[in-house]
Amino acid sequence: MNFIASSTRYFALSGMALAVLVSGCANMSETQRSAAIGAGVGALAGAAIGDSKGSAAIGAGVGALGGYVWSKHMQDKKAAMEKATAGTGVAVTQTADNQLKLNIPSDISFDTGRTEIKPNLQPILNQFAQGLSSQPNTEIRIVGHTDSTGSDAVNNPLSVNRAASARDYLVAHGVDSRRIQIDGRGEREPIADNATEAGRAKNRRIEIFLAERAVAAK
Repeated sequence: MNFIASSTRYFALSGMALAVLVSGCANMSETQRSAAIGAGVGALAGAAIGDSKGSAAIGAGVGALGGYVWSKHMQDKKAAMEKATAGTGVAVTQTADNQLKLNIPSDISFDTGRTEIKPNLQPILNQFAQGLSSQPNTEIRIVGHTDSTGSDAVNNPLSVNRAASARDYLVAHGVDSRRIQIDGRGEREPIADNATEAGRAKNRRIEIFLAERAVAAK
């Protein structure tokens, strides 16, 4: 298939695929929609690159899911974080778009209604900060969450301020503040039932994401 024919077929398919993708996101949260749409756009772009080179699978793998790569550095970081968090209740995972995600529950992160980092979280953040100064193409995102107890006027700034506390700790340990984004979702993105104490405890959390961008060829 020549390049012109491949490009024509790609744009026709991509228009239809994106329409289906966006319509399928109707019931997702804003974060989920953004991730899904970004993933779809990246995958389509990667597939187009692959077709033009005769290898759609390789192209899709390089271009897929927002431009993040899962390198040896990322795999080593995941292994280090799994070791550092063993037995703490922190979940360390690789997301669908190749981000390293730490889901940190409230029992080791923050006391109820407080933004000061608890001592149990400090060694985890210390390990997370290690080596990042030598990886300038990595990005960090910290998101704070609360349970449904209290009003939005309390929960929204509380979730942001908890994320800010984690950011400030990382910056104090050598991480460039320009590489860190923070956000607070209040009670809007629960992962458990707020009707129970166990569920509320799971919802009170911070999430830390580490992502590595592919280095553009010169």
